[in-house]
Amino acid sequence: MRPLAIVTGASTGIGFELAHIAAREGYDLLVVADEPLIDAAADDLRRHGGDVRSVEADLATLDGVDQLLAAAGNRPVDLLCANAGTGTGHAFLEQDVALWRRSIDTNITGTVYLLQKLLRAMVARNAGKVLITGSIAGFIPGSFNAVYNSTKSFINNFADAIRDELKDADGVTITTLMPGATDTEFFARAGMLDTDVGTREKADPAKVAQDGWDALMKGEAHIVSGWKNKLQAAAAHVTPAAILAQQHRAMAEPGTADPEKED
Repeated sequence: MRPLAIVTGASTGIGFELAHIAAREGYDLLVVADEPLIDAAADDLRRHGGDVRSVEADLATLDGVDQLLAAAGNRPVDLLCANAGTGTGHAFLEQDVALWRRSIDTNITGTVYLLQKLLRAMVARNAGKVLITGSIAGFIPGSFNAVYNSTKSFINNFADAIRDELKDADGVTITTLMPGATDTEFFARAGMLDTDVGTREKADPAKVAQDGWDALMKGEAHIVSGWKNKLQAAAAHVTPAAILAQQHRAMAEPGTADPEKED
């Protein structure tokens, strides 16, 4: 029987590309997103062969995560790509509670719940691979995307902690993928198309996904995708928080887009 991989946030972007890699590498797939587009994504993934099942579920809720896990049935999950996430562009005081709460519930609560459920089973079998999509944003105070960056700071830190807790489970690996700005639907969905970062050139999601996959297969703890992002991540560790926040403002404040680059 082929191994089973679950990929969350798989309808577009990095998650979609990770699912393609997993299918090409011989995994059956259970892909999930909170939109009907996940069914079209699954149709495309079937060209690689193997079994591909799709679930439309809201991973901001515990019920949505339970719905995903129920779809796996009694079959062991060999690989998890915990990639689902959502942003929160614009000034924090102007945001609806529903917006920032959804980001926290998707990026943190749903992700942590899914990880706990699947890692328990993996540790019991002493076998399993997990790729968690964090971000270099987690190293930067995110003016005008404050909640999102903070959720990624949590994820980066959380992954390091549970990796240490599970270090005696030799057959289980946890890898954190930390991309920078990537050419996905993220910026449109976060309402950031009028910002500098929303309109500048971004990383190819297929390249980011391949970097994450390669690190995952090697059992590496972390991978920052892209040399520019590696430099930015390194600088973030020695730059005062106030300066980092000011730099982020210059990228993410509404109206900072170059008018010639706006769609």
